[in-house]
Amino acid sequence: MRPFALGSAASLRDLQEVAEGRKVSLPPAARARMARARRAAEAVLRSGRKVYGVNTGFGQLAIKRISPEDVRTLNLNYVRAHASGVGEPLSVGQSRGIVFLRANELARGFSACRPEVVERLAALLNSGVTPLIPSQGSVGASGDLAPMAHVAMVLIGEGTATKDGRRLQGAAALKAARIRPLVPEAKEGLALTNGTQALQSVGGLALIRAYRALDAADQAAAMSLEAVKGTPAPYDARLSALKAHPGQTATAARLRGLLAGSPIRESHREGDERVQDPYSFRCVPQIHGAVRDALDHARAVVEREMGSVTDNPVCVGGEFLSGGNFHGMAIAMALDHAALAMAVAGGVSERRTYYMTSGAEGVLPLFLAESPGLESGYMIPQYVAAALASENKTLAHPASADSVPTSAQKEDYVSMGMWAATKLARAAVNVTRIVAIELMTAARGVEHHAPLKPAAGVARTLKAVRAAAPAEHGDRSPAPTIEALRGLIARGGLEAA
Repeated sequence: MRPFALGSAASLRDLQEVAEGRKVSLPPAARARMARARRAAEAVLRSGRKVYGVNTGFGQLAIKRISPEDVRTLNLNYVRAHASGVGEPLSVGQSRGIVFLRANELARGFSACRPEVVERLAALLNSGVTPLIPSQGSVGASGDLAPMAHVAMVLIGEGTATKDGRRLQGAAALKAARIRPLVPEAKEGLALTNGTQALQSVGGLALIRAYRALDAADQAAAMSLEAVKGTPAPYDARLSALKAHPGQTATAARLRGLLAGSPIRESHREGDERVQDPYSFRCVPQIHGAVRDALDHARAVVEREMGSVTDNPVCVGGEFLSGGNFHGMAIAMALDHAALAMAVAGGVSERRTYYMTSGAEGVLPLFLAESPGLESGYMIPQYVAAALASENKTLAHPASADSVPTSAQKEDYVSMGMWAATKLARAAVNVTRIVAIELMTAARGVEHHAPLKPAAGVARTLKAVRAAAPAEHGDRSPAPTIEALRGLIARGGLEAA
């Protein structure tokens, strides 16, 4: 795969590919842009003119002018003092995403740091050195300061990193990769930390998981409808045309494709006294569609942020402008909306599982047990889905509704966007497991109707499910099956089906 050219527009797909190992490069045009802005910073130092972040302290300490001979010490002190993160470390993919997104923004040439800074960040990515970044400590304003300072710590030969699965001190990791430690010059400590890249990486990768969970939920819903011998009539295109939300239209079309030509449907078209199915089946286009629209909105916001300059101050045409582009409120609110959408997706999937395990009004055996009473069947997996769905309701509480002032009231209203990103990631994993439970249950439900066959689209989904988790008879621990199907969904294994 061709290396990603730093300084270019990036998509969620690019983020995912670099998170998974794609290399990067710094093109000559990006290097030239950075050099022009760097000359402006050096001119400020020569003139003695006071410019925030170039020759001043930081935050409430910006009133302090720093002499040129102390600028290197200032930047080293800044990096060390800001590396205050706590908690479990982010995953390798999330951390690589942060390094990539920061390098990509700096390569646009508005942060006035030397090209060498981006070269070192690129070297980390290309050599497999990944800074160990604690997951907690960012309030999502004035940049993701604490987590990104842990990246800068590795660049200066301090902190902790991983390479080839081993945890190393920063200096040892750089030495193993033959990377020289960076000595940060004026503005460079700030440039390495003052941005929303932790929100972008953690939130963006969580959105990818959320999309995969939702795509699998569409397929699970179609299989569940076959299992309960429901009707696909509510997915008629004419209904969606009367309520033209794009997510609803797309979901209904997908369901029609999955369910087309179903022998199970034809077997009960006549004589079925049920007039309408429960909402969790009948309203899948409206519910899943709203979830998809929310994810699409969040994706647009995240990708817009990925293409933005989130530093402060920024150098535009040789002039330094001080503002608030580091503030993560836009992305925090979008990720909060996505977490709410995940709570909805998981909740409605659990309801379909509940209906199937409750016997679907006599269509299926209670709990899908082969010998109800002697066997418990899938009684308890529904409990698990209920527990995860309930947890997601708590995770749906908006992080962006809260603020705790920082920096002696200079930074008096923050976004709390890192928690928005983190809880979305957790909610997406929960939904993946909830949908895995629905798939497991629906697969057994469809097989209960043999020799009747499901629609061709559902049959392809069933084949993929059984390839990951073969059918079992009698009571067995469902946990391995749930995890096998979670893995199938998480890696996009259902997409081919």
